[in-house]
Amino acid sequence: MTHASDAHTGHGAAGGMAMRHEEGQQHPIRLYLVVWIWLFVLSTFSYLVDYFHLQGLLRWSLILVFMTLKAGLIVAVFMHMKWERLALGYAILLPPIAVLIFVAIMVLEADNTLLSRLQFFSRDPG
Repeated sequence: MTHASDAHTGHGAAGGMAMRHEEGQQHPIRLYLVVWIWLFVLSTFSYLVDYFHLQGLLRWSLILVFMTLKAGLIVAVFMHMKWERLALGYAILLPPIAVLIFVAIMVLEADNTLLSRLQFFSRDPG
């Protein structure tokens, strides 16, 4: 009878795990406040890039870095990816990685495509 009462009240090894699983995972409010502060700081840095009139590759690199850091914080904490199973993490991470690989392939092949177009489309038809 003690096992049944332990499972019902949430005491004991099996009962405690069942109760915690049903209730969901609670995170301390401090974690959310720290993440919000970091998002505010990263957004401030992103706005400062425009405020200081940075131009060229430095500007776009900084904007992309800050944007990626903010997105990573949001996905990891607010979407609970930090605590989810690996398969769910792959569902979020693999598509952007595949897109980046395809973009890299396009960048590497761009010169070849341009040279082919210049060679075949700029011929004098005469």
